[in-house]
Amino acid sequence: MLRVVSWNINGIRSPLQGLACQEPSSCPTALRRVLDELDADIVCLQETKVTRDVLTEPLAIVEGYNSYFSFSRSRSGYSGVATFCKDSATPVAAEEGLSGVFATLNGDIGCYGNMDEFTQEELRVLDSEGRALLTQHKIRTLEGKEKTLTLINVYCPHADPGKPERLTFKMRFYRLLQMRAEALLAAGSHVIILGDLNTAHRPIDHCDASSLECFEEDPGRKWMDGLLSNPGDEAGPHIGLFMDSYRYLHPKQQRAFTCWSVVSGARHLNYGSRLDYVLGDRALVIDTFQASFLLPEVMGSDHCPVGAVLNVSCVPAKQCPALCTRFLPEFAGTQLKILRFLVPLEQEPVREQQVLQPSHQIQAQRQPRKAFMHSTRLRKSQGGPKRKQKNLMSYFQPSSSLSQTSGVELPTLPLVGPLTTPKTAEEVATATMLEEKNKVPESKDEKGERTAFWKSMLSGPSPMPLCGGHREPCVMRTVKKTGPNFGRQFYMCARPRGPPSDPSSRCNFFLWSRPS
Repeated sequence: MLRVVSWNINGIRSPLQGLACQEPSSCPTALRRVLDELDADIVCLQETKVTRDVLTEPLAIVEGYNSYFSFSRSRSGYSGVATFCKDSATPVAAEEGLSGVFATLNGDIGCYGNMDEFTQEELRVLDSEGRALLTQHKIRTLEGKEKTLTLINVYCPHADPGKPERLTFKMRFYRLLQMRAEALLAAGSHVIILGDLNTAHRPIDHCDASSLECFEEDPGRKWMDGLLSNPGDEAGPHIGLFMDSYRYLHPKQQRAFTCWSVVSGARHLNYGSRLDYVLGDRALVIDTFQASFLLPEVMGSDHCPVGAVLNVSCVPAKQCPALCTRFLPEFAGTQLKILRFLVPLEQEPVREQQVLQPSHQIQAQRQPRKAFMHSTRLRKSQGGPKRKQKNLMSYFQPSSSLSQTSGVELPTLPLVGPLTTPKTAEEVATATMLEEKNKVPESKDEKGERTAFWKSMLSGPSPMPLCGGHREPCVMRTVKKTGPNFGRQFYMCARPRGPPSDPSSRCNFFLWSRPS
């Protein structure tokens, strides 16, 4: 059996609190325990949010696994995917990106198809965010036949409604992904596309599809309609080359979501969408897929892992492909020389002349300099008499030289007043009584006003208003979206978001903290 798992980890350096391990991510065994908890032969991670300069050895080299990373070249701490294969599932080839722009011609997979519709610069931009990683494996079926299986670990872009150019980028990425997958399929390899596709395909895959305008007309959903074929829809006008393995095995499963909003706490009531998939070519899914599952109990990210079990065995390669992280110079186990970080410069002609000079001429040139250094040291040492270190008491004695040379008399300070004798205890008590009698008594109104003032100052913030649906204290939020209300604060129901029919979910209470 071959078990594959995909997980949008939302930062490979900070998912560990969701699993049964308490070590920090810098611990050498922390990621190993995460992978062991997922219990898969091949683990594909998305949104790792690391670049090569911050990738540490505990994250790159895991005992029992060989790993492959694709980094974002446009932004730091953004995007990125990684694939971890057990040593028993070592791939025969691995490649970064979909277009072949970053291919090294050493252990690459190939089979790119006709990409004439893309410019070279566009292909470079599409692959520069580190969103795709391919590994190719040898598998053996139950009949003993060996076949080729290519896994495409992919993190598709999100289309921000406020940035129309990102929708264009997303659709071009989809097009490139489909072209590469179909080219590999045409070359005779089985293909699995797994990862975060960032689109909920059907209304059953979204918690609130009825409230979205033109749900079926979304460009991403239309693309998935063309890529996939529905189970039992062989007579349809268009039959896609791939199948959604989860919907093939669980066609009517409701509320099967993989992503939830962290801000609204929607995971508590399972109010989310299904964005993560394990897609396979039709023959592979129908013949070898034994199970397709979700792991919503695994915490640590706003996504949960998804996976599948194939009724095949993996034939490991004898050596890891060149893209494997253990071959990176910083993790290869060989000491790096400082000359690797220096740019060689041309030798100056003056140095060549010095080298050609006889040794007795060089010694003759050095002797005058030694003599000069010796003479300067003598001048410094033969200077005037040494000054003795002053005693601390010398700063408290009057200077005799000042009185002799200045001839100015220092003025005497007059007394401030006559000397007074201290008062007795009886005199102090009498004076205190007279002062208290002369004080004007404070009215009760003034005392009450002063008390009320200090109570208002020290009472703390005003209590939260109660929501209309549950009569419970609200929470305060801040508008983050750019616009006229950016930065304003408002109150809303503190309960997690859920279906409107669920009375335990958040009500629609809303109140600005102060009027505009």
